[in-house]
Amino acid sequence: MDDELKHKLRYIRFNGLFGNWDRWLEVARKGNFSHTRLLKYVIEEEHKLKKENSRKMRLKRAKIPEMLVMETFPFRRQPKLSRKKVLAIYDAFDYMSKHQNVIWIGPTGTGKTDLATAFLIQAIEHGYNGRFIPFPELVETLYKSVAD
Repeated sequence: MDDELKHKLRYIRFNGLFGNWDRWLEVARKGNFSHTRLLKYVIEEEHKLKKENSRKMRLKRAKIPEMLVMETFPFRRQPKLSRKKVLAIYDAFDYMSKHQNVIWIGPTGTGKTDLATAFLIQAIEHGYNGRFIPFPELVETLYKSVAD
């Protein structure tokens, strides 16, 4: 790959193609790809990379303090919490399309933050944007908005 092509690939932000040029050409040679098939392959790979980078950026912008997922939630330590109901809401994931709120209420140490974090991560994995905001920060932000 010559310098002019490198410059152009960087300019149009085809980082996957820039970083995998030789590997993808080798895949095309071994697979005996036609020009069309090679272009389709490169576009699909670039799309995968951009989607993954977008997901990582959304997770970073969400400012999640600890990456907690539903699979590790300790339901055994919360006997009053219905595992079946929580997982039904989580698995259905229709609260997003229906614009419904999910509110966790309970005393300290019951896992409200863990559940909220797991739901936020799930939404981000599905392409949504979100932000983790601790309650004191939320109250402060709301208080400041009243002053504005």
